[in-house]
Amino acid sequence: MSSEPRTPSAIDQIAEDWVDTLVDLSPILATYIGRNEAGARLDDVSPEGHERSIAAARETLAALNAATPVDSIDEVTRTDLSAELRLQLELHDAQWHLRDLNVIASAPQDFRQAFDLMPTDTIDDWAVICERLAAVPTALKGYVETLRQGIRHGVVPARRQVTEVATQIARYSADRGFFASFAATAGPRDGQLPASLARDIADHAGAARVAYDDLRHFLISELAPVAGSEDAVGRDLYALNSRRFLGASIDLDETYEWGREELQRMITEQEAIANEILPGASVEEAVAHLEADASRKLHGTDALQRWMQETSDRAIADLGASHFDIPEQIRELECMIAPTQEGGIYYTGPTDDFSRPGRMWWSVPEGVTEFDTWRELTTVYHEGVPGHHLQIAQATYNRAELNTWRRVLAGTSGHAEGWALYAERLMEQLGYLADPADRLGMLDGQRMRALRVVLDIGVHLRKPRLDGDGIWDHDYALEQMRRNVNMPDEFRRFEVNRYLGWPGQAPSYKVGQRIWEQVRDTVQQKQGDAFSFKDFHKRALDIGGVGLDTLRTAVTG
Repeated sequence: MSSEPRTPSAIDQIAEDWVDTLVDLSPILATYIGRNEAGARLDDVSPEGHERSIAAARETLAALNAATPVDSIDEVTRTDLSAELRLQLELHDAQWHLRDLNVIASAPQDFRQAFDLMPTDTIDDWAVICERLAAVPTALKGYVETLRQGIRHGVVPARRQVTEVATQIARYSADRGFFASFAATAGPRDGQLPASLARDIADHAGAARVAYDDLRHFLISELAPVAGSEDAVGRDLYALNSRRFLGASIDLDETYEWGREELQRMITEQEAIANEILPGASVEEAVAHLEADASRKLHGTDALQRWMQETSDRAIADLGASHFDIPEQIRELECMIAPTQEGGIYYTGPTDDFSRPGRMWWSVPEGVTEFDTWRELTTVYHEGVPGHHLQIAQATYNRAELNTWRRVLAGTSGHAEGWALYAERLMEQLGYLADPADRLGMLDGQRMRALRVVLDIGVHLRKPRLDGDGIWDHDYALEQMRRNVNMPDEFRRFEVNRYLGWPGQAPSYKVGQRIWEQVRDTVQQKQGDAFSFKDFHKRALDIGGVGLDTLRTAVTG
């Protein structure tokens, strides 16, 4: 990173202004990045709120179009922010917001998750939380208005997503659900809440439960009967969402065929390692052998959390002393058990000032109490170092070169998740997966990510099944998950529902890894003997989060 801070340009100012605009338009996003001035509000996802967001995007895009870059950093900022804003306008024109309901990343989940990262240390913090709890009913009513507008226009989500989200909401609003538990445990780190504030929190949490129940009733009684019977969104909407998650345009048909080849390659590699673990064994037999090994098991979420933290701390210490320059500010990574039971493992970045560190979250489904270390070791590297935490926190740290948008908000799933899969393979190359069992676990994840390319494109583009008998659909997707993914069935069911409601996101992991490797190979070919992996990684990560087309141009151009 540059030792001397770069003088901000006019384009930097436009990007900074856009961050301020987003903080105002999306208080949830503001909480995510540690801008707590909007912490008492929730996003306005009503039709009027959406139009305000679109107007702001148009205004910022016009300002960028009129600005002149002063250097290569400006070129990247203008290229990438312009692409993001144009895509936002295209999604608006496609009326995507009218059908934006899914099991993992839509308003019902966003509003609940808004409380996960809020400060809770002081009485004042809880006063802000109390205000945000009070905002839940109005925010959900605005969301219902948008979905009703979609019904009027015949633009609706798939019925499967509607019914699954209704089931999620029942858990949120249950007597032992999130809001009841959240209110019951409310309080600062030291001391107690004033009685009046405790009552207000309990009352507003109760009102939030009622509001979520009202949303559930709307989903079941109004939206489900008119929702789409097909899970597939079709080629045009899929291509738009694929570009949204990659920041790159790809040939969907070529990518589907590549995904089939990659899936078979993962299977072949797994079969070879299974033979190392247990001579003559199939992958299934090797997995059963490992699952019976008590020394490779963790029991309970407390043990899981401790193991995650110890593994992460060790990786940061080792890699920071050898293969990466890891600044002190980003050497802290908190490993957390998420306050939900939805499935999935995810990372949240540090605040801009690092007062809140990066965090790795594990949402453990109800009933899951055992965890296999051989299966999950690579997950810790994926979410932590050298994966998401190194990538995202490094960009946040690079204040000398990058504006706030570039450091904490820019980027795509394909850039982030592609790097994390790239990092998994890197850890294998560095010898951290020397145990064949750990390599099998890594390949288990890579095999799943390869399958997701085929499954996601297959379902949404209505491709022929792998056996040629019929067209990809939910049931066939679940069958292929069961055949290829060694996970509890609760995870597999959730994953399939996630893919069907979030088109283009799941393939962004493996396709992103492919593009990252293509970029590295291009640079290596150009530089020959002068090529350095460490220098390449530093150069690529110092750019911050960008779309993958921008990454390719910036690093190889």
